[in-house]
Amino acid sequence: MKYYLRISILLLAVMLSRSVSAQDLFDVFGKDTVKTKNYTYATFKTTRIVNGQSVENASKGTLLFIISHHFGPANSGGYNFFGLDQSTIRFGLEYGLSDRLSIGIGRSSYEKTFDGFLKYKLLRQSTGYRQMPVSVSLFASTDINSLKWSDPTRTNFFSSRLSFAYQVLIARKFSNNLSLQLTPTLIHKNLVPGLNDKNNFYALGFGGRYKLTERVSLNAEYFYLMNQPATVNNVNSLSIGVDIETGGHVFQLHFTNSQPMFERGFITETVGKWSKGNIFFGFNITRAFTIVKHKNPNR
Repeated sequence: MKYYLRISILLLAVMLSRSVSAQDLFDVFGKDTVKTKNYTYATFKTTRIVNGQSVENASKGTLLFIISHHFGPANSGGYNFFGLDQSTIRFGLEYGLSDRLSIGIGRSSYEKTFDGFLKYKLLRQSTGYRQMPVSVSLFASTDINSLKWSDPTRTNFFSSRLSFAYQVLIARKFSNNLSLQLTPTLIHKNLVPGLNDKNNFYALGFGGRYKLTERVSLNAEYFYLMNQPATVNNVNSLSIGVDIETGGHVFQLHFTNSQPMFERGFITETVGKWSKGNIFFGFNITRAFTIVKHKNPNR
């Protein structure tokens, strides 16, 4: 009899412990629903829509190696093989310090520019308990023009080489196929060409992605520059392309009127005009490497 009593007490203790644990999952007042939050993933294929940043970033412990390449202008004629004889290139590395914070560096042949940035995922689109309709990331970068001074005999300052970009990336994945992004932007240049030129430039970017198949999507972006430089006849950046995902790589093929591939360059220094065929064929190749493995791969 004592044996059965001990077994009964043991079973009761197990049931009580499981009941207490269950209170972490279920409402203690008897509701039969669980408070969950479902995050939206893969708003875009990679960290770029075309030239511009997307709300995506490298996940924790992941290193992205990005090769960006723009050929010469298509209207340069057959002698230059319609631009394919010429090129502008950027190599970049991006690393996820956490699931929300990533850093990046790059080197462009355009004006021999070095750039570095931080990107932080402030809000994540989600459904369920505490819904969030959009994803929001904050982006800040610095670039250094390393060309030789045009006049080495005068007093030149290193600070004159610096420019800065600040962006708020606001995106929503409307469906499995359609994602859109709005990108308010501030560009600051320490040195500008003329006395009438402003140091601060304000722009508003629009970008989107539409999935054609499971691995192919159509992408487009446009940056409207609100205050044009007084001494340079710049135009707004317009880019159209496709993303192709092949496992560990993402290939982005596109046409754009922007030659440079970093924020200060393509937002404030685009001179190509689509109407005159002054466009550049280009591509981005993104390769992901897992540097540090962690238990939760979700971002």
